[in-house]
Amino acid sequence: MAGIIRSGFSFVVGTAFGVYLAQNYNVPNIHKLFNTGLLVAKHIEENYRKPKKRDDD
Repeated sequence: MAGIIRSGFSFVVGTAFGVYLAQNYNVPNIHKLFNTGLLVAKHIEENYRKPKKRDDD
């Protein structure tokens, strides 16, 4: 029983702290940051990929 209360308390405190930070500080949007990183990675991969071999010879 004490473990449930302790973990529940940690969850509530962590959530409250996260809400406080998000409201009072300029916290970056992680989802947007992830999508931007994925777009950059795709762009780099397409530009620096080795060309495919042609078997038309």
